[in-house]
Amino acid sequence: MTYDNETSMTGAANRSVSAMFDSRAEAQAAVDRLKGTGVSDNQVRMTEGATDTATTGRAPEQDKGFWDSLSDFFFPDEDRYTYAEGLSRGGCLVTVSNLTSAEYDMVLDILDDEGTIDLDAREADWRSEGWGGYESSPYAAGGMAADTGRAPATTDQDSIPVVEEQLTIGKRDTSHGRVRVRAYTVEEPVSETVNLREERVELERRPVDRAVTGTEAAFQDRTIEAEEYAEEAVVSKEARVVEEIALRKVSDTHQETVSDTVRHTEVEVEDDRTAADRTGLNPTRK
Repeated sequence: MTYDNETSMTGAANRSVSAMFDSRAEAQAAVDRLKGTGVSDNQVRMTEGATDTATTGRAPEQDKGFWDSLSDFFFPDEDRYTYAEGLSRGGCLVTVSNLTSAEYDMVLDILDDEGTIDLDAREADWRSEGWGGYESSPYAAGGMAADTGRAPATTDQDSIPVVEEQLTIGKRDTSHGRVRVRAYTVEEPVSETVNLREERVELERRPVDRAVTGTEAAFQDRTIEAEEYAEEAVVSKEARVVEEIALRKVSDTHQETVSDTVRHTEVEVEDDRTAADRTGLNPTRK
C-alpha cells in the first residue's frame, strides 16, 4: 500500500509515495534501483523498524518512538499508526518525495517490482492476531496526545471533560489493475492462384513428294531452331503498417463526498436550586 501526498510548489504538482517492506534488504534494493534511474538522494528517505522482533510484547515507549519518528510525514493519523505498527514488527518504510507526474508512475512500478507489502491485507492479519488498529490506540481522537511530548493535564476529580472528534480526510493511491500490450510475430500460411504461360517446341514432320523448285536450294546445309519458354511464380513480400496501438493515460478529477460520524460530548445540567440559592442571597420580605 502506498500513501500519496500531493503539494503545489511554484505552480507545479509534486507528489510523494511511501511503501513498506518486510526487511531492510528489500527496502535497500528498492532504494538502489530508484537512485539508478535518476532519483536523487534528497528525494528518498528510508525509515528502519525494530531490529529485534523475537520478544513477545513491546514497551509503549517503543510504539511511541515509531509514532513520533513519522511525525514530519504528511500521513493521516490512521496510516501513520499502521506504518508505525509495521516498523515495530521489523518492517522498513521507504518514502520518495518531490516527484513529478512522469517520475510518479516509474517509482510506483519499481516499488511494486521490489516487493512492497500490501498493508491492507497485512492489517487484516494483524487484527486477526488481536491488534486493535488505530481506533483502539492511545493516539486516536480523545486519547493521549503522545505526539506532543507532554503528559495529559491533570483535571479536578469532579470535572467532566468535553471531547469532540474532528474528521480528517487524506488521500492514497490504490491500484485498479494494469493494461499491458505485447507485440509478437506469428506466421500463418497464405495461398494465391496465378496463371503461368508455357511455350513448348514440338517437332513436326510432314511427308511431301514434289520436285525441287528454283527457290529451294538442294543439298544446302541449313539449321533452324526454336527456344522453349515457361513462366514461373516469383514471390515477393512487402511489410506495411496497417494499424497502430498505443496506451495513454487520461487523468480526471471528481468530487466525492465522504460520510462518517464524529462524536462529541453533550453536557446536560440539572439545577433544582432556587434563584436565591443560585445567587447566594437570602429572600427578603417587604
